[in-house]
Amino acid sequence: MKVRYKQTVLGISWAILQPLFTMALFSLFFGKLAKIPSDGVPYPIWSYAALLPWQYFSQGVGAAAGSLVGNSNLVRKVYFPRLIIPTSAVLFGLVDLAVASLLLIVMLAYFGIVPDWRVVALPGFLGLAVVTAEAAGLWLSALTARYRDFRFILPFLLQAWLFATPVIYPSRLVPEPWRTLSGINPMASVVEGFRWALLGTETPGFMAALSICSAVALLLSGAAYFRRVERTLADIV
Repeated sequence: MKVRYKQTVLGISWAILQPLFTMALFSLFFGKLAKIPSDGVPYPIWSYAALLPWQYFSQGVGAAAGSLVGNSNLVRKVYFPRLIIPTSAVLFGLVDLAVASLLLIVMLAYFGIVPDWRVVALPGFLGLAVVTAEAAGLWLSALTARYRDFRFILPFLLQAWLFATPVIYPSRLVPEPWRTLSGINPMASVVEGFRWALLGTETPGFMAALSICSAVALLLSGAAYFRRVERTLADIV
């Protein structure tokens, strides 16, 4: 019991410290030194509002990617819908997101920012983040189970995905039509949507509609590939 309690406390602490530490680094290097614009909002809270959904996505995808291999004994011995394993990894990340959001509330009060009516759209953008994480998790968990060396590619894939998402920079720096087309990456709309809903920055616009279609397509294709791999899963994990 004491060990589990310590693990829980450490997990909660890391859920707060990781985005906080990343925010501090981004604020120093990109906010102060590189002087990247932040839509008239203080860079620390501007970056933290984007880091919240991004950290949830990256951690959820990372946990889901190795979930089948990590539970190989269970997969081989007991029959149950294997879809539960990566899905539970994705959903569990919402706990860390909720904990890290407490610091966001403190930061909003510190900077004197009061969200307006747009905050009601926040659950919709969170739902888009969950769908995107689930879709990527299905693809990557199946690929990692089938090709074990694929786990070495995952960190580079997530790093590239981070730079393709406007976490460090505002999407308005991307010229049209590339800015709208960046909605093919659903996390771009999630990040900009969080900022719009919480900080009153520029709306994602049509980019959000493109992101929804992209996330649904990614989810359906990921589920299809996962079901294909699932038929031989007990033999390959």
